[in-house]
Amino acid sequence: MTPNQNMVLPRTGVGIDVHAFAAEDDPQPLWLGGLFWEGERGLSGHSDGDCVAHAAADALFSACGIGDLGTHFGTDRHEFAGASGVKLLGEAARIVRAAGFEIGNVAVQFVANRPKFGPRREESQRVLSDAAGAPISVTATTSDGLGFTGRGEGISAVATALVYPVSGHETTATESGPAKGAPHG
Repeated sequence: MTPNQNMVLPRTGVGIDVHAFAAEDDPQPLWLGGLFWEGERGLSGHSDGDCVAHAAADALFSACGIGDLGTHFGTDRHEFAGASGVKLLGEAARIVRAAGFEIGNVAVQFVANRPKFGPRREESQRVLSDAAGAPISVTATTSDGLGFTGRGEGISAVATALVYPVSGHETTATESGPAKGAPHG
């Protein structure tokens, strides 16, 4: 049995992002899940360090086979220094659509001891979904005191994305966006 040539098959991708908390002598604001967390220690990075938004963007690129976060927003791309994760996610969604895909959804889970995410989950999901123009769900967990997240040294996030090719647009796994760059941040 051969697949129907007219069948649109979805594609999935995985993204991960990790950021250490900023040094005590170089305080940064905490941006996570598209939200500012007042009174919380921020993350270090080339941009705002929002590992939830970054993992979501990376998963979108992975699903389309068009590089990764470093490819599109790497540390050699000075115009993205200090950029908000929401801005990067919105730009990632634009790049994905320009490559001939539509976004089905993105699911992100981050691992951290803090901040307490549950009370702001809906707000975060709304901000991220608006940026991507597609549903984004966010969950949080701890690592029960294990590893760098358990020791309170940083935050990690893993995302999965579902995209599907738009009929009539030719795409390949080798299409790429802006110039390739160094690792992101």
